[in-house]
Amino acid sequence: MKQFIHRWDTIRERALRGSQVEALIRGLNPVISAPAQVPETGIASWNLYYFCPEHGVRLIWDRHAPTQHRCPIDNQIFSGEPYDSAWWREMNGRNAQACYQLGLLWQLTGERRYADKAAEILTRYAEYYPGYQEHGNIPHNGPGKMNAQTLCEANCVLDMALGYDFIADALSPSEQHAICQRLLREAATFLMAHRSPQIHNHEVKINAAIAVIGFILEDDTLLDFAVNQPYGLRWQLEHGLLEEGLWFEGSVHYHYYALQGFMAFEKMAYGTYWSLRHLPYYRQMLDFPLSLLMPDGTFPRLNDCIAGQETLHHRDVYEFAWFLYHEPRYAQVLHFLGEETQDMETVLWRDNALPEFPTSVIPETSLYAPGAGISLWRKPQNGQAVLIKHSPYGGEHDHYDRLSVMIWDHHFPILPDLGTTGYGAAMHYAYYKNSATHNTISVNQTNQPPATPQVSGWHQGADYFWLDSHVDWREPAPQLNSHTRVEWDVDAWKDIQFRRRVLWVEDALLDISDVVNPHEQQLDWTLHLDAQATDSQGERATFAATGPLSILRNGVVSPLNDFQRRQFRHPRGEITLWFAGDGEIWQGNAPGNPAISDLSYVILRSQKKNAQFVCVWDFNATCPITDIQLTQDAEGSYFRCWRGEAVSRITLPASTGLLPIRM
Repeated sequence: MKQFIHRWDTIRERALRGSQVEALIRGLNPVISAPAQVPETGIASWNLYYFCPEHGVRLIWDRHAPTQHRCPIDNQIFSGEPYDSAWWREMNGRNAQACYQLGLLWQLTGERRYADKAAEILTRYAEYYPGYQEHGNIPHNGPGKMNAQTLCEANCVLDMALGYDFIADALSPSEQHAICQRLLREAATFLMAHRSPQIHNHEVKINAAIAVIGFILEDDTLLDFAVNQPYGLRWQLEHGLLEEGLWFEGSVHYHYYALQGFMAFEKMAYGTYWSLRHLPYYRQMLDFPLSLLMPDGTFPRLNDCIAGQETLHHRDVYEFAWFLYHEPRYAQVLHFLGEETQDMETVLWRDNALPEFPTSVIPETSLYAPGAGISLWRKPQNGQAVLIKHSPYGGEHDHYDRLSVMIWDHHFPILPDLGTTGYGAAMHYAYYKNSATHNTISVNQTNQPPATPQVSGWHQGADYFWLDSHVDWREPAPQLNSHTRVEWDVDAWKDIQFRRRVLWVEDALLDISDVVNPHEQQLDWTLHLDAQATDSQGERATFAATGPLSILRNGVVSPLNDFQRRQFRHPRGEITLWFAGDGEIWQGNAPGNPAISDLSYVILRSQKKNAQFVCVWDFNATCPITDIQLTQDAEGSYFRCWRGEAVSRITLPASTGLLPIRM
């Protein structure tokens, strides 16, 4: 056995003292008691097709119903494609996981039935795998054999390889040869042929699978390809991270997804010269996302992030990190996750007890990360946070929302990023993955082309928070060594310039957006609040007949010139916003995520050559803002805000690089 060299006796002793083994056996009973279900042909498609087209939620998978797929919201049954073949993708994944878990049980208990069941599954796949036809056609994804994309192939084969390693000593020489040659080596050869020359989370997972097979087959050629060659694991680390350590795709979910691939490799590489732990990157990858935890303990749904993936649940990563580094912050994560008595990762890696008196893993300090392009302001005493996204373009998982804003109030995401649903569901491209459905600007409801925001000024202190940033679509688009889908309209965004200045002082957040729009396109400045509008005003109208927000319901519109007030109620309280501009103010409702409840949209619309959109958030419901006046000249913007008789004055200089002035 290649895994857990010199540690297995300690692991077995720890496992037999706890309840994890019994829990693992209970979970595997459906597999142990039934014949293995292994496809004889390559019929599996994509797990991200397995979503309800109406509600955008994952369908309920039943191993006894390969042609019946139920929506958990309304119990509607779906049959046929794409659901039936996606059912087989899930089955392949569960079979692969079962191989690993059954092999682990064999090593922990010595009960032959677990090794025999794993061998049954593996030998069946070894029988059919060489004959599986190559298939796929998922955009910008390599093909599969067992599954429909190279990534899914890698994920399944990695678990199968680890399962084989556990049971190899219980197999006959002929069984070992069949599994090693017809499944593992055949799969490694396929993965090597379809690894793409790019930085991408897929390539990390593909490399990890090839490397693990290399360890198990004792094949240095596979290991060198996966670790040291261009586009291998070392190359991905050296080219795939932004300055502070965030994975370049700009999604916290895909950051951890890539990190899980690296850690799967490192768990096998532990104690060998193949390990990359001596490089500086892993600690950055482990640490930086923790600085993004929001007041409610979730991560922001930046870029592609399916609902539910915003949670901190990565015990497999942080148990191993605690084993390697003994860093107190990783112990904080494990305390945050709770003492999970049924989790095998704790059994496998918890050699050192956690500190008894942990502090919270949720940060209380603010963050300015210019490389990652994230400003995150915190007022922990009120459960408040403001995140402004000025990140570089992240490739195919980007959401085209430069200078978007997210807000938490009383530990509640009042102004969220929606993330997305399964990529095979219609709402992914039609609704969630669009500039128009983010808290930023869109032009003609089209997506922002790739661009790199610039920060002209910032300040984070006890007195106030300030960010002045801009995007200029006259500049050449950034080049990225990663496959992408063109989902934007270059013509619509020609010569557009977008500047956003945000000031958070005391209980008010001032948000001013200036847009240079020389071709007089339709500009929509959008907010979507997870709250109920209590005073919608205007005439009934249809917002759009086509485009992402053709889905908007209950639309009302009114002219917008001087400040207008709008009020909203959310589960933790009420909030008031003040809007100003020169155009129209629209309100309506459109789906949240999942699409079983609505958000309240506010959209400021203009076609001016020089458009300005102003919003003031009032977080003080006890002593609210009663009036706002704004005057402007070439030198700056001058706000006067009244709370009853008390008045405050704020000047926002027009020139870049200057800080606001308070009086």
